[in-house]
Amino acid sequence: MTRQVQYVTIDADQAGQRIDNFLIRQCKGVPKSHLYKAIRSGQVRVNKGRIRQTYRLQVDDVIRIPPMSIPAPDTPVPVPPANFPVVYEDNVLLAINKPAGVAVHGGSGLSFGVIEQLRAARPDLPYLELAHRLDRDTSGVLLLAKRRSALRHLHQSFRQRLGRRLYDAMVVGDWVNDRQHLRQPLLRWSTPHGERRVKVDESGKAAHTIITLRERFGRYSHLTAELRTGRTHQIRVHLAAAGFPVLCDDKYGPDEVRERFAKCGYKRMFLHASELQLPHPQTQEIMVFQAPLPEEFNRLMKNLASERTT
Repeated sequence: MTRQVQYVTIDADQAGQRIDNFLIRQCKGVPKSHLYKAIRSGQVRVNKGRIRQTYRLQVDDVIRIPPMSIPAPDTPVPVPPANFPVVYEDNVLLAINKPAGVAVHGGSGLSFGVIEQLRAARPDLPYLELAHRLDRDTSGVLLLAKRRSALRHLHQSFRQRLGRRLYDAMVVGDWVNDRQHLRQPLLRWSTPHGERRVKVDESGKAAHTIITLRERFGRYSHLTAELRTGRTHQIRVHLAAAGFPVLCDDKYGPDEVRERFAKCGYKRMFLHASELQLPHPQTQEIMVFQAPLPEEFNRLMKNLASERTT
């Protein structure tokens, strides 16, 4: 089935988002590659002019959306709907406890992630967007916005560092300091195979992580990491650069340790987003979203404590 040409006038709630993200939501079912091709070729127009995919929409912009091929109405939905444990929900916010091993969105070889599955499971929500990101192998609190205006307020709060983001981490090594600030600048780069990586580099962006010691287990330690900036893989790279990689981290940790724990039944990286504090986008009340430690964390610490006493 093919859509007809559409003209959409942008209102205040839609303003501020990128044109590519707007089209992805507006043209549900159309492959992203088709949308980006339509932008590059000039078939998508804003106020009768060509734009780049990074263009941010403004109030009263008139968007020309060309005819698009979309699946027939009876075509099965390719994204399997899924619900995740709800931490909090109201008319503008949804906070879930994301499991480890699930990407937050499709891309990089993945056809779907948490956001696509939630949209499929919640067709009653006309708008649902990620307010921030978690790595695929990180579990814990993930916040989503149910209105564009709420998303703008949340992003502003993150930029102004009005809240707190706390993570539990099990690391390789005997951490000593009760509290320590890690401030190495971080630079993103790609491997020859196109995988995204981050390293400490003076030419990178400023990054700040605060580490608090929770418990020592001899060769391993339980830490709390507070993000003061939100760089890609920040906690993982800062801890690895300090000589204490996150346990079972397949990008920045030792392979032999990960393989040893895998043989004992541990199949995840031990990093968990345990708490997020942020002003509510409507009331400005400080909201505290918490996700309890996963069962594997508790089982690991119980086993390590048992080994420590034997």
